[in-house]
Amino acid sequence: MQIIKDRQIIENNWSFIEDDQALPTGNVIISVSRWQTGKPQLQQHVAQLGLRLQPSDNVADIAQDLAHFDLIDLHFPVFTDGRGFSQAKLLRDRYQYAGEIRASGNFMVDQVFYMTKVGINAFELNNEKQLPLAISLMDDFSVSYQELLFA
Repeated sequence: MQIIKDRQIIENNWSFIEDDQALPTGNVIISVSRWQTGKPQLQQHVAQLGLRLQPSDNVADIAQDLAHFDLIDLHFPVFTDGRGFSQAKLLRDRYQYAGEIRASGNFMVDQVFYMTKVGINAFELNNEKQLPLAISLMDDFSVSYQELLFA
């Protein structure tokens, strides 16, 4: 599966692992609950580790652990839930997270421009055919009243 990262279409080399699944080798994304219950074991994982935040997850609860993660996956269960925007802004501004922040789940390609404004730099769209369109929409407006975090 292909994704957008830093305005480029690339192959996705990450896998989300459900809490009841065995931890495979390779780059994995885990839930906050799995991190909280298995932190010592997960810190020994030899590949890269990512964390999936659901809209109800509080960024402050994992702020002290951000250095352990190469990727934060903000999951959008429905496109009308905008809490992921706030989570991204907190990660970048308050907690100075410099790693990849990825949007996944059910969001509209029209939202990509606004997602980049809050610090999201990677996008896992449900429809890969929309990847070129999403990249073009990142420059949809010629004037912005908000500071651009990632060009």
